[in-house]
Amino acid sequence: MAACSAPAATEAAPADTAALDASGEHPAVPLADAPFRVQEIASFDEPWAMTFLPGTRAALVTEKAGKLKLWQESGPTLDVTGVPAVAYGGQGGLGDVIVAPDFATSGTIYLSWAEAGSGGTFGAVVGRAKLVQGAAPRLEGLEVIWKQTPKVTGRGHYSHRLAFSPDGRYLFIGSGERQKFDPAQDMTGNLGKIVRLNPDGSIPADNPFAGEGGVTAQIWSLGHRNILGLAFDDSGRLWNQEMGPRHGDEVNLVEAKANYGYPIVSNGDHYDGRDIPDHPTRPEFAAPKLWWNPAVSPAGLAYYGGDLYPGWKNSLLMGALSGEGLVQMRIDGTALHKAGRWDFGTRIREVEVREDGTVWLLTDGDDGRLVKLVPKR
Repeated sequence: MAACSAPAATEAAPADTAALDASGEHPAVPLADAPFRVQEIASFDEPWAMTFLPGTRAALVTEKAGKLKLWQESGPTLDVTGVPAVAYGGQGGLGDVIVAPDFATSGTIYLSWAEAGSGGTFGAVVGRAKLVQGAAPRLEGLEVIWKQTPKVTGRGHYSHRLAFSPDGRYLFIGSGERQKFDPAQDMTGNLGKIVRLNPDGSIPADNPFAGEGGVTAQIWSLGHRNILGLAFDDSGRLWNQEMGPRHGDEVNLVEAKANYGYPIVSNGDHYDGRDIPDHPTRPEFAAPKLWWNPAVSPAGLAYYGGDLYPGWKNSLLMGALSGEGLVQMRIDGTALHKAGRWDFGTRIREVEVREDGTVWLLTDGDDGRLVKLVPKR
């Protein structure tokens, strides 16, 4: 996988500075100068997400058209049966996959996908099932525990990223605003929100809007656009990244009841050229910790707390689609600093960290690859 001869986008310097716009950007680093070498492991058709199975050398990989694959380091890649039918098209299809905190005893996994509604509408769904492993792996007892409300027309911005809190008590779901703008501020629906549920899909009594009842009770934070990454750091803080409109991609520190402002404010503008006021003009909205202009089109987000890659400990790692690279952001308490970007010359869809501390990526597209970043010694 060769690096591009010129970077597709630029990245702000890691120096401590308040200037996080284009004036502080610097070029991405070629792979030849990265603290790792890229090892291609397997290929997939439009891979979207992956999760390693604890205590094994295996991983589940979703393919957007609706297949769930069980990749094995020491065996063949197998199709998992019992996967729900998905509404494949546009940005929709089979989405995220994560394991339950008690996976070692329950075998439970969580999946997200797009489904069709009535009248040409669509929405994201989250379900859980038991993964039965073996020569013919399958899902048993699939149960839908959450749906985007309302279903709307169009096939974009489902988001449907999943993450469990470090204590395993709560499931967080990123729910995109479905390219409809205003629903991100509408408290009667869960579009453009991050929601917080119990593992069975019920609503925690201490959710910030629990007293409102209905769909509103699910909401943890609002004013989001297209959330394509959720990750907890080792201090229990939740981070999300999301695509901006035209530029203005951002990373947020997610806090209960916070409103991140979309579509009222953004550090990008509408695709038709209309201006969106920047975050500093409306201080009542939570501002991003980092943002990018020009855009990098973020996808996949993981926390890295290991020691295998020099300078990466206590960082967020983010894939870039249009930026065709891997972005590192150093965490400093509640602050975040752009610390590096590596030019892969291909779209990076997913970032995961295995139990042994190695970082793995999924590249995007119908010739998507599972790659391992092998630390240089």
